[in-house]
Amino acid sequence: MLKLAELLSLAGLRVSFLNTEHIHELLTHSTDVEARFTKYPGFQFMTIPDCLPVDYPRTGNIMEVITSLEVNREEDMDRLITKVPGMEKFLRCRDLPSFCRVSDLTDPHLVMVVNETRQSPRAQALILNTFEDLEAPILSQIRKHCPKTYTIGPLHELLKTKLRSIKTQESSYQSSNSLWEVDRSCITWLDTQPSQSVLYISFGSITVMTREQLMEFWHGIVNSKKRFLWVIRPDSVTNKDGDVEKIPEELQEGPKERGYVVKWAPQEEVLAHKAVGGFLTHNGWNSTLESIVAGVPMICWPYFADQQMNSRYVSEVWKLGLDMKDVCDRRVVEKMVNDLMVDRREEFVRSTARMAELATKGVSEGGSSSCNLNRLIEDIRLMSSVQAHDN
Repeated sequence: MLKLAELLSLAGLRVSFLNTEHIHELLTHSTDVEARFTKYPGFQFMTIPDCLPVDYPRTGNIMEVITSLEVNREEDMDRLITKVPGMEKFLRCRDLPSFCRVSDLTDPHLVMVVNETRQSPRAQALILNTFEDLEAPILSQIRKHCPKTYTIGPLHELLKTKLRSIKTQESSYQSSNSLWEVDRSCITWLDTQPSQSVLYISFGSITVMTREQLMEFWHGIVNSKKRFLWVIRPDSVTNKDGDVEKIPEELQEGPKERGYVVKWAPQEEVLAHKAVGGFLTHNGWNSTLESIVAGVPMICWPYFADQQMNSRYVSEVWKLGLDMKDVCDRRVVEKMVNDLMVDRREEFVRSTARMAELATKGVSEGGSSSCNLNRLIEDIRLMSSVQAHDN
């Protein structure tokens, strides 16, 4: 959202960015975001209280949420769902967003999503962080219900392109909007590694797993004998009660001859590094788009929400990687790492390079995303002038 806000600010629009006090404090503590936006006179940060005590855990018990979404064992999870337009040939039960897995129709997470979905037809327009060549069949279905749909992604690459075009000092600067403090030592380590030899591993900013799952990944990756850069947040391992557990010592140390572990990394920069040849990811949408732009193939281990669907698209539709959803076994991890980095490498390199080229084309001058952004800006100006006239 901050990247969209900056794109609109670059165009001279007045932008108010609303956040909770807690999230804003985290954001300003770990980034230069406030200083970065001072150059836009029409931009302002605004905060609202989240009405929770200061010491109340804002993330909630994520593990409890995920446990509540366990698969109904009587359901054939590989059954095709043929009634979703544009997805008739590849969408399975296991690819549906995680909240669809509940058996209780009064589940609060499902109810919240259903209510939000029912409100969506009231929107005058949709702004989507995607691009035409990536999701054309689905976009055509969406536009039947909401003709005014602006596809302006990948946002991170579109912003870089716009900054370069006006030759700002920030055009080559790797800024961060992360809530975690970045450890840049991993870039120095990557500089010493052979080209496309490193598997980058990161499951995003909120994914958690059990100690047993973490160790399955660890053994599978180590047994693959491939170089790796692994992001392991201090709060990423929890027990069934949601309590944070200590990261095992062997993971913190790592096999130093071929692995490097950090608490957080500058992901866009890492994925663009010549040493990185694969990405083991939770398939959050930002991570998926960043990998597509960088031309890096993926191993997908989706966690919740839209990530289940994203991983199916990556593996089955776009052919950009492998889908490991609903599995956490060291032998599967080892095999998929070797498939991605060695046995099927040429296949994935071709498909990722082709999609990266389309993404770059979309954000370039005259590309679909660039043109859609210009159209969005003009429509906002038009709406603003109409409102000003009415007042």
